[in-house]
Amino acid sequence: MAKTTIMLACAAGMSTSLLVTKMQAAAKKQGIEATIFAVPVSEAKKQTEEQTIDVILLGPQVRFMLDEFKETFGEKQIPVEVIPMGDYGMMNGENVLKLAQGLLK
Repeated sequence: MAKTTIMLACAAGMSTSLLVTKMQAAAKKQGIEATIFAVPVSEAKKQTEEQTIDVILLGPQVRFMLDEFKETFGEKQIPVEVIPMGDYGMMNGENVLKLAQGLLK
């Protein structure tokens, strides 16, 4: 499988950094090649212009931006979804990685 780039976007880009680490560990454990990183929502558009992003996951605290993100990135064929609050709160990298992979199919 080709390398996947997953971008997590949240209010400041910092609260998701632990989740990124957990997702990277889950990907490594499963033999999945993935680049996973977090940014503030204000930088999301810039990131998609600078590199190919396969999936965008929003932190629960910015779920109100889902429609805006789907509209903005839908034309680029980038799937966007909100990370479930339970998985986010528990920092369940495996489940969030599964969510991202499900969006690629």
